[in-house]
Amino acid sequence: MRNNLLICFLSGLMLVGIANGQAAPMQPGQPPSSAEAPPAAVPPSAALSPSTSTSSTSAPAPSQGEKGDVAADNASDNDNASSDSAIDPASLLPDLPPLSKSKVTLVGGTIEKLDRVRDQLTVRPFGGGGRMKILFDARTRVYRDGQVTSPTDLKKGDRVYVDTILNGTEVFARNIRFNSNAAQGESQGSVVSYNADRGELLLRDALSPQPMRVRVNSSTRVLQGDRAISPSALGSGTLVAVKFISENNGRDVAREISVLALPGATFTFAGEVAAVNLRTGLLVLNSATDHKTYEINFDPSKFAVDDNWRQGTDVSVQTRFDGTRYTAQNVTIISPAKP
Repeated sequence: MRNNLLICFLSGLMLVGIANGQAAPMQPGQPPSSAEAPPAAVPPSAALSPSTSTSSTSAPAPSQGEKGDVAADNASDNDNASSDSAIDPASLLPDLPPLSKSKVTLVGGTIEKLDRVRDQLTVRPFGGGGRMKILFDARTRVYRDGQVTSPTDLKKGDRVYVDTILNGTEVFARNIRFNSNAAQGESQGSVVSYNADRGELLLRDALSPQPMRVRVNSSTRVLQGDRAISPSALGSGTLVAVKFISENNGRDVAREISVLALPGATFTFAGEVAAVNLRTGLLVLNSATDHKTYEINFDPSKFAVDDNWRQGTDVSVQTRFDGTRYTAQNVTIISPAKP
């Protein structure tokens, strides 16, 4: 009886414990269930961060050496792509058309302005007159002291001698010549008059649209060949070459005047034909001797003009100077122009 009451009391305590969520005590020898087994201890180093997935495996990070190799390969590929796609800007420009074969006009003066953006010179002609704007480009030949040079060597204040042509409505420079000494100039032409009282020589220069005025003083040398002569011997129509310098006031002073020819003298020119105008009877020749350009008049009816009378032909021309211009007496073809 007592044993039965004890068993009933213990069973009631067990029921109350189960109802309160407490596990029933294990019987001796009974293994624990999986739900009741305590969780395994996890070392701190193995704990996963919230963003770490346990279902995927990350690729190993490249080493520093591998990173350098990849970067070098990428840079090499970029360089190759750049070199393959690089374009020379000059190749995008159209070829310049050939210059026209219009009449060549000589202009001599001082550069007052040089516009390298528009490739344009503003020249004040010797002897006065209006300013001239002259265009130039890669087709223009530039000579300094007789040697081929670049337009980049030109500068404001240079005394230049320009072979110009009319290119459409613009004046264009075929050749530009200048000396290293910007303070010294040279001119060639026929004497218009000489005023001894004023010490002034008036010269009709082929490079100037107006007569050029040059001062003559006691330091000026006047030569005819190797012989010194008086300036009063400079009569009208005499062909002279003048070397002059510019004073601070802008006036030109002759250092040396050389008599080249008196009216009626004959000259022979040899060089390359720059232009021919059969209508006006004008031959423009680039002298092989002094590399200057000369205009020679001729009568087309007196010469057997053929296809050899064209630009690029080497000729020899015997002329007569009449005090104002050269007139051809005989023209000999040395070598025809190349086709």
